[in-house]
Amino acid sequence: MLGLQLPAGHLDVLCLGAHPDDVEIGCGGTLLRLAERDAAIRVHVMTGTPGRVAESTRAIGLFAPTAKMSFGQLPDGRLPAYWNDVKQALEDLAVTPDLVLAPRVDDAHQDHRLLGRLAATVWRDALVLHYEIPKWDGDLEPPTHYVALTAEQGRRKVELLNECFPSQLGRDWWDDELFLGLMRLRGVETRARYAEAFHTTKVRVAL
Repeated sequence: MLGLQLPAGHLDVLCLGAHPDDVEIGCGGTLLRLAERDAAIRVHVMTGTPGRVAESTRAIGLFAPTAKMSFGQLPDGRLPAYWNDVKQALEDLAVTPDLVLAPRVDDAHQDHRLLGRLAATVWRDALVLHYEIPKWDGDLEPPTHYVALTAEQGRRKVELLNECFPSQLGRDWWDDELFLGLMRLRGVETRARYAEAFHTTKVRVAL
């Protein structure tokens, strides 16, 4: 399957999450891939209790050891009521990334949805890829772009999720079958063993 290649050389990457574990679930495998190349990775998460922040900090340190992290103090589940604060927090990051990884703009969770929509307005000149997060809402849609993962990368992602987020292990949706199953399905769709899928509304193709 023909792939669209990002430019060689240095890449500035910004990953956005509404909650601790969003980035790791949505694009953890992609972070493993990016950590293998010349990429400066910044991760910013809008919410998080101290315990959850500690989990995510440890996780990102294992997914992408050189990544820089920051967290906001906004209330979980209430981001739309803090629209101005979310927008200001994104602008205050004062970064000009080449690639932005953010939640989907049509995600069923209101926090994810707002963050995804604002990302595309704050960084108009970046390639913005919106990751998917499986949940009980059943909101997954056919993706537009994929990042292929090896079997080792797919399994490593799941290992790190289980290792770094003990607070989530008791949830009925948190298990290896879900994470591996979705990556396997996306892999089938792009002729790879595993893959993570993304949505985007605008891509300029250089011929």
